[in-house]
Amino acid sequence: MAEPATDTILVLNGPNLNMLGTREPEKYGHATLADVEKLCRETATQFGLKADCRQSNREGELIDFIHEAHARKMAGIIINAGGYSHTSIALHDALLAAQIPTVEVHVTNIHARESFRHHSYTARAAFASLCGFGIEGYRLAILGLAAKLGLKPKA
Repeated sequence: MAEPATDTILVLNGPNLNMLGTREPEKYGHATLADVEKLCRETATQFGLKADCRQSNREGELIDFIHEAHARKMAGIIINAGGYSHTSIALHDALLAAQIPTVEVHVTNIHARESFRHHSYTARAAFASLCGFGIEGYRLAILGLAAKLGLKPKA
């Protein structure tokens, strides 16, 4: 059995998010994935949590990470599944099976973009969804997750 990680949240980024900072900066901004991960670790620490940040361009690997979060009893999941948000029933099912409080994040406002981005399978498996706040959405997602878990900021 995997070692429990009840003080850990999984921050999961999907396809193409490794290209943040260089991919269409007019839409996604200039912040990099390393900037996102730093922001998440700093925000999680405020609540006595650790952020386990991972990125994959492969759907199956993302699902494996979710299964691992379940096995390790992680406290929560922040997910930006990128394009898989709009296509992956398998990610939706993995999130439901994990039974871990989940917040979906998108850097851009998916509802102001192409119509195929307006639907999200991962949002249906999350208790909340944030979009359009840039990378600040990750901080907001962690704040919301901490509130859901009943955690207060550490002094």
